[in-house]
Amino acid sequence: MDTDGLRLFVLAAETLNISAAGRQLGIAPAVASARLSKLETQVGADLLHRSTRKVSLSPEGAAFLPFAREMLAQADTGLAVLGKDSEDVVGRLRFAASSTFAQQYIAPILPEFLERYPGISVDLRLSDTQMNLIEGGYDLALRNYPIEDSSLKARKLADDRRILCASPGYLERYGIPTSPQQLAEHSLLVFQDGAPRALAKHGVRTPHTFPPAGIKPRVYCDDGASMRYAAVAGVGITMHALWSVRHNLDQGNLIRVLPDYEVDDRSAIWLVYPKSSVVTAKVRVFIDFLLEKIGDPPVWER
Repeated sequence: MDTDGLRLFVLAAETLNISAAGRQLGIAPAVASARLSKLETQVGADLLHRSTRKVSLSPEGAAFLPFAREMLAQADTGLAVLGKDSEDVVGRLRFAASSTFAQQYIAPILPEFLERYPGISVDLRLSDTQMNLIEGGYDLALRNYPIEDSSLKARKLADDRRILCASPGYLERYGIPTSPQQLAEHSLLVFQDGAPRALAKHGVRTPHTFPPAGIKPRVYCDDGASMRYAAVAGVGITMHALWSVRHNLDQGNLIRVLPDYEVDDRSAIWLVYPKSSVVTAKVRVFIDFLLEKIGDPPVWER
């Protein structure tokens, strides 16, 4: 089956625009339309519904799309095995990640990746809301919880240590807690709907949690960056990923609270991708790049 036709179909399905998909591949709209028609003849089904106003996936097209992606993955990987170098790794990489993490650690290194692999274009979807990789057509995503979906695979990028911290101004005004029990006397900021997290001391789990059992926090929030800003402003004590507050700790506008304690949940940051018999060259080189620049030990602990 013609891989150029498959690539055009996948792009058209993602953009819902045949002309735009053709332009990405350097072909005229009329040629793109003819190539898609040829593919539909080959598979014996209408893959796209076309009208004067819009293009949409047909039920047959939606069913065929993951197989088209798989065939392209096989072809790309086969070319990579034959010794294709970095300049020959091509394609559009769709990557979903937490906006907070991406702003601090992905965006600053992206220019180096694009220079190293000039044939790859990157479509970043940045949101703290988790995306459905399969339905959204994403090649790769970054998540900070174990993967239970059987249709996905994961590669660990780095440990995700959680610590307690507060601003110097808050601690000067309200005092520095010296034991987990004293947290109950303080203003606490916690994630919305987050369950209490067990605390460990020097790697050994204790009966203490953050927030302490039975304590009503002062602030609930569902956005990590906003919680960090509030903590810096002196609102109270918060739990944060070390990667999120590393620069604040270095600058001194946040200070670790109960530095002998950490959240005992063995959290990690995972690179997640659809389960497949192959990993495309563009995904493989991006995973390798992130492991090189961010991975173990993580850059925020070096």
